Amino acid sequence: MGSAEVPLPVAVPSPEIPAMSGGSATVTAAAAPATESKPKKKICCACPDTKRLRDECVVEHGEPACTKWIEAHKRCLRAEGFNV
Repeated sequence: MGSAEVPLPVAVPSPEIPAMSGGSATVTAAAAPATESKPKKKICCACPDTKRLRDECVVEHGEPACTKWIEAHKRCLRAEGFNV
């Protein structure tokens, strides 16, 4: 019976969502270009391969010796939509 109570609150916001969508259709259209440039992941989770290589290099050799890996990671992040 406890699970029967859970769908009721979920069903209550559902009618509000279409009402909000209809009112925010202009906002959605305006936000569409922003979503294209907005990253789909958090920056900490993007480009794990280049991040690992960069971090290992910096730990072992120091930042000045790792510009190749640092730049490769930045290129990857930019390709994911981050402004770095």
